[in-house]
Amino acid sequence: MSGDILLQARQVTRRFGGLVANSNVDAQIRKGEILGLIGPNGAGKSTLFNLIAGALPPTSGSILFEGRDITALPATRRCALGIARTYQVPRSFDSMSVVENVMIGSFVRHSGASAARHAALEMLEFTGLARQANTPTHQLTPPEKRRLEVARALATRPKLLLLDEVLTGLTPSEARLGVELIRKVRDAGVTVVMVEHVMEVVMPLVDRALVLNLGQVLAEGSPRDVVRDPAVISAYLGERHHAA
Repeated sequence: MSGDILLQARQVTRRFGGLVANSNVDAQIRKGEILGLIGPNGAGKSTLFNLIAGALPPTSGSILFEGRDITALPATRRCALGIARTYQVPRSFDSMSVVENVMIGSFVRHSGASAARHAALEMLEFTGLARQANTPTHQLTPPEKRRLEVARALATRPKLLLLDEVLTGLTPSEARLGVELIRKVRDAGVTVVMVEHVMEVVMPLVDRALVLNLGQVLAEGSPRDVVRDPAVISAYLGERHHAA
């Protein structure tokens, strides 16, 4: 149903000179879901992710958010509308404290420092970083910095949270905590899109998967259906998965 669609990409294409990173991509993000945007390296995942976030404009096509055309809007305007993102390489302000980093996100919704700090502390509690609120950010471990990215993005009070490989490179125990946090975010009413290239990481978590290959949509559907799709097996998983 159209009322359940939060964001829609229509025939989105992005070219870099002669390279076509995304070609006529049609995609929908539904309210309340965790969507996995997956595919091998070079599939066009990061480009589509950046097109949704507003970091890049499409060469052609359109992007609608809650029925509104946001194709020409910059990332700052999209953030104000309710689209937030993290980065594959955490972008923290290491000279500032943890709570000050999250306050940067809070200022999207709060003009006063006191209210922004209060909101930031709430997000640190939510993400399990409350004890480190006054810690200099450079003292955080890499997994904690990833969690800080999520806290800062959530402080903008998004409707849609875009997660860029937040589980990649984590130990099994760290990844388990990350999965719990992502489910907690969804349960709080925030729609989540995850960009990952390792299927084994994301498939048990997502409600639906969108598979890209060579810049085009290869398959979409439930994780169970996607991993059985012959096109996905051939292009992404490899012949060794046929028997499995």
